[in-house]
Amino acid sequence: MAAIDNNGAAVVLQSVMRPSKERPDPAELYAALDLGTNSCRMLIAQPKGGQFHVVDSFSKSVQLGRGLERHGSLSRASIDRTIAALIICQRKLAHHKVKRMRLVATEACRRASNGAEFMRRVKGATGLELEIIRPEEEARLAVVSCAPLVSQKTEQLLVVDIGGGSTELVWLDLTKIPPKERSRAIMRLQAGFEKGRETPFPNVKVVDWISVPCGVATLKDQFSDVVDDHARFALMSCHVEEQITGFAPYHLSAGTAPRPEFQIIGTSGTVTTVAASHLGLKRYDRNKVDGLRMTSGQIDSVIRDYISMGDAGRRADPRIGRDRQALIMSGVAILQTFMRLWPTDRLSVADRGLREGLLYSQMSADGVLEDGPV
Repeated sequence: MAAIDNNGAAVVLQSVMRPSKERPDPAELYAALDLGTNSCRMLIAQPKGGQFHVVDSFSKSVQLGRGLERHGSLSRASIDRTIAALIICQRKLAHHKVKRMRLVATEACRRASNGAEFMRRVKGATGLELEIIRPEEEARLAVVSCAPLVSQKTEQLLVVDIGGGSTELVWLDLTKIPPKERSRAIMRLQAGFEKGRETPFPNVKVVDWISVPCGVATLKDQFSDVVDDHARFALMSCHVEEQITGFAPYHLSAGTAPRPEFQIIGTSGTVTTVAASHLGLKRYDRNKVDGLRMTSGQIDSVIRDYISMGDAGRRADPRIGRDRQALIMSGVAILQTFMRLWPTDRLSVADRGLREGLLYSQMSADGVLEDGPV
């Protein structure tokens, strides 16, 4: 597969490597790339015990889905921005001589009428062969990435992944799993999952999962004509709730009082930004944010603060950041909808997502992760 190195010379890059039957060298590097509606993110990592060590990373707001809600296709400018970012990713992969990788695209490419054409352009310009994954796999990978944050006390788990073009919800019943095995059981969700049935790993039950076409970018575009912050926020929240009425736990558990055995894990830029605002971080610190536990009341307080600031105040707030400020109100409208329906004192903030899920899945399938505590 042809690609371009740092000096402009042609190189050969093998992408989307599937696990082989032969056990790889534990020192071998793995890569995971997530091309979403708003961002292009990549991690290059090496297995280390039951986790992995990040060797290199890349993250860029490319706004691939900008205008998708109105036009149904990816714009030329969005495609050009994204390909420029992917060229940087290709150079990093070639520099580190990565052979084992998964490079995936999600909602924007699933929905765009020119998604297949865009994939061909990416391959021609970079040599990278991306795969458009289904919503079910996107949901599963989000769950796998959050496994280390699952409490031993958790019996009912809701994983919320707020993306740029879609949002995934997965509800798991862990009551039949010994407390010390719950994180490891979720880590082993390799073969997908089916609603209402127990997974191959003993007794992990997927109560339900749903993927709705409401993400921070698409929801912002959909309600861009509403000027007033309060009105726009209320309309977005109502719209999100309408989209999830088919999710079984909406009818079974919505509105109940917080339960000590119930945990929500939120994985997205929205959730980490809310956490950073709650902590008052003027410079983002992953070590302080990842794994932070927040209550519904703390989240509501941050959201009220965002609304009172107005657009100018949010743009000037260093806790939000330039890349996030235009999307934060649509993101928190999605988040608050879930917190209102399923109030909890145990929302765990996950600065992790599809990339981590892709890495865990590859490494676990290859048998290069130690089978110890997560």
